[in-house]
Amino acid sequence: MKMIAAVIKPFKVDDVKDALLEIDVSGMTITEVRGHGRQKGHTELYRGAEYNVDFVPKTEIKVAVSDDRVDEVVETIRSAACTNKIGDGKIFVTSLERVVRIRTGEEDQDALS
Repeated sequence: MKMIAAVIKPFKVDDVKDALLEIDVSGMTITEVRGHGRQKGHTELYRGAEYNVDFVPKTEIKVAVSDDRVDEVVETIRSAACTNKIGDGKIFVTSLERVVRIRTGEEDQDALS
């Protein structure tokens, strides 16, 4: 089992969610985050004062999947989130040791479905 975490532009969340639903991936966690990378930051004006915003708003989507679905899910997220501009984000894939469904006690693959 793998955990796929994608940090994307906020306006692409619905596109990614819809694309994942099309391939029958319905369980996901979405979190508003802020990041700093190649996109750097930007300058904003507030009450006449200019200040730097070093961390850019992003959205993180986490999806737990079986090993055999990793490539399909990663490519689905990548294609749905891509704008071909700096700041499109990153996708991280990590191993999951154990998954437990709280309500039933089901574990691992049974807990993902």
